[in-house]
Amino acid sequence: MKPRIPHLQLGLTLGLLVLAMALSTDFQRLAAGVALFLLGMLMLEDGFKALSGGVLERLLARMTGSFGRAIGFGAVATSVTQSSSLVSVISISFLSAGLISLQAGLGIIFGANLGTTTGAWLIAGVGLKVDIAAYALPLLALGVLLMFQHADAAKGAGRVLVGVGLIFLGIAIIKEGFDAFSAEFDLTLLALGGIAGLLVYTAAGALATVVMQSSHATMLLVIAALGAGQISYDNALAVAIGANVGTTVTALIGAASANFQGKRLALGHLVFNLVTGATALALIVPLRGLVEWLAVGLGFAPDDAMLRLALFHTLFNLLGLGLMVPLRGRLLVWLERRIPAPAPSASQPRYIVGDLGAIPVAILTALQQEVARLQRHVLALIATGLNLRMEDLAASRDLALTVARARDLIGLDYERAYEDRVKSLHAAIVAFCADQAALSLPAQDRMRLGELREASGALVRAVKAVKHMRENVTRFTRAPQGPVTELYDQLRLGIAQILVEIARLDDVPAGARSSLGFEEERRALEAGHQKLSARLEGLLQTRRITAAHATSFLNDSGYALDAGHQLVRAAQLIFRADDRAEAEVERLLQMEEEDSVSGTRGGPS
Repeated sequence: MKPRIPHLQLGLTLGLLVLAMALSTDFQRLAAGVALFLLGMLMLEDGFKALSGGVLERLLARMTGSFGRAIGFGAVATSVTQSSSLVSVISISFLSAGLISLQAGLGIIFGANLGTTTGAWLIAGVGLKVDIAAYALPLLALGVLLMFQHADAAKGAGRVLVGVGLIFLGIAIIKEGFDAFSAEFDLTLLALGGIAGLLVYTAAGALATVVMQSSHATMLLVIAALGAGQISYDNALAVAIGANVGTTVTALIGAASANFQGKRLALGHLVFNLVTGATALALIVPLRGLVEWLAVGLGFAPDDAMLRLALFHTLFNLLGLGLMVPLRGRLLVWLERRIPAPAPSASQPRYIVGDLGAIPVAILTALQQEVARLQRHVLALIATGLNLRMEDLAASRDLALTVARARDLIGLDYERAYEDRVKSLHAAIVAFCADQAALSLPAQDRMRLGELREASGALVRAVKAVKHMRENVTRFTRAPQGPVTELYDQLRLGIAQILVEIARLDDVPAGARSSLGFEEERRALEAGHQKLSARLEGLLQTRRITAAHATSFLNDSGYALDAGHQLVRAAQLIFRADDRAEAEVERLLQMEEEDSVSGTRGGPS
């Protein structure tokens, strides 16, 4: 996903591009080559997204346990995909969703900077030295054929092949464009030496990267120009430094819609590249000497300036790693102070904020965390609505005794609390689900999106059911009033047991959670409802309870049963097992239970 170019910048760029192409047909060829190269990069990025089937995302979640592993993942993933923007977008999405830490995100970005240097090696070592246009045409033909298939994997593979083909074709056209350009113009006349040359060409490299939003494209142009003798070696080194700095502007634009964690990561990227670029400029002379010494040892041809540029590109990025890795702790502290986390608010979403980059695993993880947060609000509100406290229930060793002793009224504006803690957050979840449903998510992920939306709705229905019974619960349990108080305490106890069981799931490792266990709670709820109905019948027959009290209890027991079912249903959906076979069993059990509930629910609603 590429960030949008601001309108003013886009207008100026288009105007200058049209003017330059009108003045030179050779420039048209260069521009077309760059366009094909950038289009190929986009196709390659999209292809890897579709082809990986989430493999890249799963590897990212597993390979970022330490800072070193995060750097390694960033370097390898960028080298394989040749797209630092893809790796960066996934990193920001995972960070925003809370799947990785800020330190891991910085490690990935540091590694991605090193991984981008492999592109320079490929262009300098292969792209401009062989006739890669001959490979482009069959790749395009095969890729387009695969793109018209129905299978997502085939479409992804097709995009990868088309992307590589377009990149090859773009490189070949750019090489031909510079060769033709050289016959009419000698751009080396614009060469600058000394500090002025370093600064001017560093700025030019940064500007080119901002305009094209691709450091790969900038490196392709400078390597091709160097091979054609259209830029001096010293100025090319400065352009390479500028290209690194320019990538940070793209990251900052892309992070504009991210949450505070994404903004921290983009700022960390900026700091890393600025420090690396400034150090490379300050040490340009010894770095160039080191490049020459290594080039001789590696057997580079004396006149192969392109490979020397690629080597320089790698060395100063390694230098940046050497400088910033020991300082990562201080950088983390500075970033957290510079961009503080927003003040927590129960009514505002915490995880489904900012741009999650259309990464399914990040979208669903963030949504599940947000719905689980809504569930915690609901559990506390329902407990309070029954004049119970979640902390007392969670710590209780005898839940029945704890409920029986809870006689004090908990002062609470239930409607206001519902508006503040539940309704606004539920509305944000529904809006988020609607936005994500418009994306082309796999069928399995769309189903999960619907499940989590349904879970949030079930939680809201549970709160509303308890709202209806709150007045009578308070009326009949503030002081012992005989059998009617015992009946209402049983209603409170049944819901309290469910609240405690759901709350305990937060302490269970994700891999060990199974919502199949809730079937026991669901059946216990039904059995308890039937026992209470039978006891109520007995109390009426012996005239130990009035008909008015019995009618109130019948209504409230229906609300309690509905609240319990909605809570269990939400918990099953939120903590659904990843195993597809188990999930299907859960769904069948849920459908069967719904059929039975529709026929047994008592009392008017």
